[in-house]
Amino acid sequence: MSSPLADPVDRVIEEDETMASVHEEEGEGDATMADPQAISDDSSEEAEEDEEEARRIREGFIVDEDEDEEEDDDEARHRRRKRRKRRHRRRDEEEALEDDDLELLEENTGTSFRNRLTRLRRGPDGGSPPAPSTSKRKPIVESSEDDLDDEDLPQVQDIQRIWDDERAGGGRDDEEDMDDFIDYEDEDEGAGAMDEQEREERRRERKKRERERRKAIGSRPELAGIDDMAWDEIHGVFGDGHDYDWALLGDDEMDFEEDRVKPEMRYQDVFEPSEIRARMLTEDDDLIRAQDIPERMQLATSSLSQSSTLSLHQNLTEADLDDAAMWVTVRLSPRKTRDFFSPDGPYNMYREPLVMAVTYALRFLFVQEFEVPYIWTHKRDYISYFNPQEMRTRVQLISLAELWRIYALGQKYRSLAQRKNALALSYARLNVEDEYFEQTIRPKIDSVEVVTDATEWLTMTYKLKKQDAFDFQFHDDEDQAETRKRKAPSRISAYEVAKKSIVSKLADGFGIKPHEVVYNFVAQENVHFVDDQELNPIAFAEQFTDPDAAVAQPAEELLRRARMILATELGKDPLLRQAMRDLFKTDALISVLPTERGMTKIDEHHPYFNFKYLHHKSITQMMDTPQFLHILAAEAELLVTVSTFLTNEAKSKFERRLNDAFASDSYSDTARAWNEERSRVVQEALEQHLIPVGVKWAREWLREEVEDTLAAHCGNVLRERIDVAPYITPEMKPGDTASVLAVSWGKGDPQKDAITLVFLDEAGRLREHIKIDNLVDRDYQDEFTDLLKRRRPDVIVVGGLSMATTKLSSKVRSLVNGEPSNSDPTTTGADGWGSSEAPREANEQAFNIPVMYVRDEVARMYQHSKRAAEEFSALSPVAKYCVGLARYIQSPLNEYSALGHDITAIPLEDEDQHLIPKEKLLSALERTLVDVTNKVGVDINRAVNDSYYQHLLPFVCGLGPRKAQVLVKKISAMGGNLINRDQFIKSSLLTTKIFLNAAGFLRISRDPEAKLSKNRHADDDVQDPLDDTRIHPEDYELARKMATDALELDEEDIHDEHPSHVVSVIMQDADNERKLNELNLDEFAVSMYEANEDRKRHTLNIIREELLKPFSEQRAPFPSLGPWDVLTMLSGETPRTLRMGLIVSIMVVRLEQTLVHIRLDSGIEGVIDIGYLTEDGNIAPKDVVKKGQTIPGVIVDVKLDLPADQFFVKVSVRQSDLRAGDSLFRSVKRDDQWNLPQFERDLEMQARKKRAEIDRTRRVVKHPNFHNFNATQAENYLDKQQRGDVVIRPSSKGVDHLAVTWKVDDKLYQHIDVTEINTGQGGNLLIVDEKHQYADLDELIVNHVQATARKVEELMAHEKFKHGSEDELHLFLKNFVAANPAKSIYGFTLNRRKPGHFNLCFLANKNSTVQTWVSRRYLFVSHA
Repeated sequence: MSSPLADPVDRVIEEDETMASVHEEEGEGDATMADPQAISDDSSEEAEEDEEEARRIREGFIVDEDEDEEEDDDEARHRRRKRRKRRHRRRDEEEALEDDDLELLEENTGTSFRNRLTRLRRGPDGGSPPAPSTSKRKPIVESSEDDLDDEDLPQVQDIQRIWDDERAGGGRDDEEDMDDFIDYEDEDEGAGAMDEQEREERRRERKKRERERRKAIGSRPELAGIDDMAWDEIHGVFGDGHDYDWALLGDDEMDFEEDRVKPEMRYQDVFEPSEIRARMLTEDDDLIRAQDIPERMQLATSSLSQSSTLSLHQNLTEADLDDAAMWVTVRLSPRKTRDFFSPDGPYNMYREPLVMAVTYALRFLFVQEFEVPYIWTHKRDYISYFNPQEMRTRVQLISLAELWRIYALGQKYRSLAQRKNALALSYARLNVEDEYFEQTIRPKIDSVEVVTDATEWLTMTYKLKKQDAFDFQFHDDEDQAETRKRKAPSRISAYEVAKKSIVSKLADGFGIKPHEVVYNFVAQENVHFVDDQELNPIAFAEQFTDPDAAVAQPAEELLRRARMILATELGKDPLLRQAMRDLFKTDALISVLPTERGMTKIDEHHPYFNFKYLHHKSITQMMDTPQFLHILAAEAELLVTVSTFLTNEAKSKFERRLNDAFASDSYSDTARAWNEERSRVVQEALEQHLIPVGVKWAREWLREEVEDTLAAHCGNVLRERIDVAPYITPEMKPGDTASVLAVSWGKGDPQKDAITLVFLDEAGRLREHIKIDNLVDRDYQDEFTDLLKRRRPDVIVVGGLSMATTKLSSKVRSLVNGEPSNSDPTTTGADGWGSSEAPREANEQAFNIPVMYVRDEVARMYQHSKRAAEEFSALSPVAKYCVGLARYIQSPLNEYSALGHDITAIPLEDEDQHLIPKEKLLSALERTLVDVTNKVGVDINRAVNDSYYQHLLPFVCGLGPRKAQVLVKKISAMGGNLINRDQFIKSSLLTTKIFLNAAGFLRISRDPEAKLSKNRHADDDVQDPLDDTRIHPEDYELARKMATDALELDEEDIHDEHPSHVVSVIMQDADNERKLNELNLDEFAVSMYEANEDRKRHTLNIIREELLKPFSEQRAPFPSLGPWDVLTMLSGETPRTLRMGLIVSIMVVRLEQTLVHIRLDSGIEGVIDIGYLTEDGNIAPKDVVKKGQTIPGVIVDVKLDLPADQFFVKVSVRQSDLRAGDSLFRSVKRDDQWNLPQFERDLEMQARKKRAEIDRTRRVVKHPNFHNFNATQAENYLDKQQRGDVVIRPSSKGVDHLAVTWKVDDKLYQHIDVTEINTGQGGNLLIVDEKHQYADLDELIVNHVQATARKVEELMAHEKFKHGSEDELHLFLKNFVAANPAKSIYGFTLNRRKPGHFNLCFLANKNSTVQTWVSRRYLFVSHA
C-alpha cells in the first residue's frame, strides 16, 4: 500500500532514502531465491496492495530525521547494518516499486511508467563493491542470476536506460538477458482469461516492439524526454546510487570469502609427514614408482629402511666401462687378486676373461639396469668362462656374492667418476695449465680420497688466483640450508703467511720443487735433480734477513719457516698421501692400552679383556674378525686408547725413499748440510702431515671393511635359515605345503597358562583354535586326540617360552604315539603334570604324525606385532605365537620377509650384530632375501589375493615396496587374476625394464585342465605353459625350439598350433627326460654364438630343467634343530654359559634318599648325587640341604637327549669343588698379541694402590667422630647431618695426617688437612696451619671447627646474606639498583668453590660492574 504524502518536503526525503536503499540492495548482491508465485510473469498480481509489506519496507528503507542525525555514530551504524543484513537474509521475494514511487518518478520526469516498469530484480554481485562516485551521474548496474557468468555487466546512464541494452559493447546475449529484467502488465481487460500459451505469445510481441522502439530512440537522453535540468533534479532527489556503498563493503567482502573456491584438499594437508613417509606417498615415492628403473637401484639405502632416500647418481656410460672394470676387478677380494693376477696364481690364464666378465656385469648393472638376480639367472654365461673351442671347460669366474660385491664397487666407482668430473670442471675454471696435475696427478686418481687430496692441493697452490673455484657440491653431500652468510674472521695459516713473504724465496733455494721430489719418489728413480747451492744453509738464509734489526729474524728461524713451506707442500701432495695410505693398508700396527677407568672396569671376565693390552697387532689380521669394532666401542666408552702406527721397518723404508728423491748426489760439505736440511723437511712432512693422514684413513678403512665382513656374515646366517624348503613328510612331494598343528604352553605355569592349539591348513589359513588346561586329565586328552582325528595335521610343532615346554613336548609325543604316561619323577607331582590316575594302556590310539621344535624368534616377534593384531585381533598372544610357529614351518622365507625393517632385531650374530650400522645390516639382509625369493619365484596371482604371501613381492627382481604396491593395485583393478605374462606389458602393468627384470621370477600358475588354443594368434587370453617356468620370455623361442627338436617335429607339424603347444606336449610326455637329454646343448650353444654371439649355454640348461620340472624346489630340505639349538631357544643358555666347571646358582626343588632335584635360574633342571653333596658322600640329603634353598654348585655334566625331551645337568656342591672357583672357565681369553710386561706393571701398580688403601683404612683413632671414610663417603654421611657436624677420617697424604670434614651448608663441605706431629713428650700436636695448632681432636673440633661454624651461622643470619649462588646474588644486586637508581647495594653469600669462605659483592650504581671479594669466616658489615 502506498504511504500517504503528508508533506512534499517529507515525501522527497522519504523517497530519497527509499531509492538509496534500493540502490544499496542492488549493489549488495545478497538476493535470495524468491517465491515462485512472487516472480510469476503474471504482472496482475503486482497490483495487489499489501499493508504489511509496505510497513516492512518503510521500516527497512525510510530514514527519519533522528536517525539521519545519528549517522555519524559508529555504533548505531553498525547496528543498522547488522539489522539490514538479517532482513535481507529473511526476505524471500523482491520488493516491488509502489504506486507512490511511480507517481514521484512521473512527477519529476514527465514520463509515464505505469505500463512499463513493475519491479527490478536483484541478483548477486559478481565482484567487489563499486567505488564511491565523484560525479553526479554514475552508471546504475543491474544484474540477474542469469548474469553470474558475465564479466562485463551492462551499464546505463539514466533511468530510461534501465530498459536499454548497452549497445556500445553488448551483443545479442546481453540484450536477451536485459529483457528478462522487465515485466509488463497486460493492457487488455481480458488478459485474466488468457491461458499461459497466449500470454506468452503476447509477451514476446511486446518485447519485439520494445526492441524496435529502443533501436529508434538510440542512446540520446533528449529523445527520451529527459533534459539536463530533469537529470539534475533526479540526482538531487535520488543521488547517484553509491551513497551507501560504505554499508555494503563488509558484506561484499564476506560474500567474496564465501563464494571463493576453496583449494582442493590434499593428503599432505591431512596426514603427518611421518605417516606419509610410512605409507610411501611422498613425491620421491611417486617418482620411484613412475621411473622405468628397478626400485632398489633408485635408492641410496635399503628399501627396507624407514628413511630410504633417492640416489642422485648418474649411470655409467659405455665409455666408462673399461676403466670401471679394471678398478672393480682389483678390488673384488684379496683371494681373487692372488688367484688371477699373481704370476703363479692357479687361474692366471683366465685373467682377461675375468676382466671381461666384470665388464659385462657392470654393463648389465649400470648401463642396461638389470638387477643381480636377473644377471645370475639369465645372463650367467656372460660372467662365466665361455669358449666355443673349450665348451667342456667350466670355470666360474664370478660367484653370486662377488656379483653383489661388483654392484657395491660399481656404485663407489660411479661416485668417484662424478667427483672426478667435478674436479675437472673446477680445474678448468682456474684457467691455468699445470703440467704436474695434468700429466701426473690426474691419471692416478683412483679413489675419493685422492680426489679430495687433489682438490686440497689445487686450492693450496692456486688459492690466490681463484678463491672460489672449489665450491664443490656432490650428490651425497648433505644439503646445506641457505642462510645469510656473515663475514667470517680471517684465518690465514702460517704456511700462507710464509708463502707470501721472502721466506718462499729461501724455500726455492733448496734446489728442487716439491712436486719434482714426489715425481722422483713415485718413479723410484731420480728424474729431477737438485741444483746445489754454493753457500751452506745458514749463510744462504742470512741473505734473506730483514735489514731492519728491530724486526729481523735469525737465519735459523728463516730456515725453519722455509722447511715448513716445503714440508706442507710435500704433505699435501695427493700422490704422496696415497702412497702413505697404501703403506698403512699393509703394514699398519694397532695397539691398545686401558685408561685409568678401564684398568679397574675391564677385569678378566669383561668381554673387552681380550684386547685390553693388545700390542702391535697387524691390521691385516683384524680384517676377518669383529675385534676392531669392539675396540672402537671400548674407546667410545673411554675405557681404552687406540694407537695406529707403522712398523719401524716400513716407516724407515718410506722415509729413506723420500730422502733419496729429495737429496743431492754431491759429496761436498755444503751438499751434506743441505741434505740434512732436506732430511728435516722429510721428517716434518711425515710427522705433521703424512702419518696423521694415514692413521685417520686406516681407522676408517678398517672399520668399513670389518663392518662389511660382519654384515655379510649375518647375511649368510640368514641364508642358512631361509634358503630351506617348507617342511614336508616323506609321503609328500617337493613343492607341497604341510598342514600344521602348533602347540604351546606359553611360559609353562600350570596355575596360570593354558595349552593353546592352533591348526593351519595347507593354504596357511587358520582353521581351528582351542585351549585346554592340561594334557593329563582324560577329558583333555580325548579332546586333543579328537582334534588330531578331525584335522589330520601333517606335522605338530611345539614351542614355548620356558623349559616347561620340554614336558609339553614329551606329553604330546606320548599321546600321538599312543604310549602310556611316564611316571618319571621329574615330570610328575607339584609341577602340574602329575596324575593320580593309573597309567593308561599303550597303543590306545596312535598317529603317524611327527612332533618337532622349530626356531621361534620370528614367532616371538610376531605375537606382539601390529601385523598380528590386524590379522588375528581376537587371538591371545600365545595363539598368535602358535600361528607364527606354524607359518614358519610352512615357509621360513615368507615369515622372515614379512618382518620388514624389524628383521634386524633377529639375533643372527649374538655378540657382534649390534656393532653393525643398521642401514648396512639391512642392505646385507635384503640382498639375501632378494636372492632366495628370486630363486624360489613368486606366484603373482596368489600374491595379489593373499596379503601374507604378498610380502614376498617387493623382493622380486626389479620391484620393491613401492612398485609392488602399485602392481598389486593395478592387477586388482583388472579383476585380481592374470592369464599370461604378456599382460604385464599389454595392460601396462610393468614398464619395459621392470618387466625384463621381473618376468622370469613372476610365475603364473597353470590350470591343469586348461587347453591351449589351436589359433596361433589367440594368445591374449589363454595360458602359456612357459609362464609357469623360470624361463624368461626373451628365451621362449629357445624353449619352443628345444621342445620341437626333442619331439623330432618339423615346422609344418606345428604350424597351426599355439606357439607353446609343443612345450605342453614335451612336459606331459612320459619319456621327456630321455628326449631332452639326447639334445646336444653344447653344439646348439656354439651355433648360437657363431650366428649372433649369443651366450646361452647356461640358459639352455635352465630351459631343459624347467621343461622337466617347472619351478622345481632348489632349496635344501627343512632342517631339524639340534639339542643345543632347542636348549638355547627355551632357556637362553649356550655352550659358553653352561659347561663343565662353571659355578651356578641352583635352587633345591625336591629331596629323595640318594638324590636332590634342583633347578637353575634359566629353568633347566638337574640332580645332585649323594656323592656330590659332601666330602664324606654318605650323609642324607635332608641333613645337608632343604627344599627351596638356593646354593652355589659346580656343573659336573650336561645331559641333552632331544628325542626324549630330557635336558638336565649334574651338579656338585662339595666345598672342595667350590673352593677352586671357576675363574679359569669364565675368564676371557687374551689375544695372542698381548703386552705382557705392561700388563704386569699395571697389576703391580694396582696392587700397591690397593695395599695403600687397605693401610689407610686399617688406622683406628679412638674418637666418636672417627670413621674409615674417604672424602665421598664422608660427604654422603654428613648429607643428612646438621650444619657444623664433623667427621674425622684417615688422610690420603700418609699416616701422619688426618682429614677433618665438616658440613658448612647443604651440599657444601670443608675438608681440613691436619698434620699430626709427635712432640716427644708423650703427646701429639695437631697442626691446621701456622696459626692454628691444637693438643687433641676435641680441642680442634671445639676451638676450630665449631668456632668457625658459629661465625658462619652468624653471617648467614645477617640481613645482607643471600642464599644461593653468586650469580643469583649478582642478579639481586642489579635488580635492586635498577629499582633504586640513587642507591648502592652490597651483599654476601657462601663461596661454593672454597667451602668456609664468603663472597662479598658490591654494586655502586646501575652502570658499574659487581665487585667481589673473597673472605674467610669474618666479614665486617654495617648494620646501618
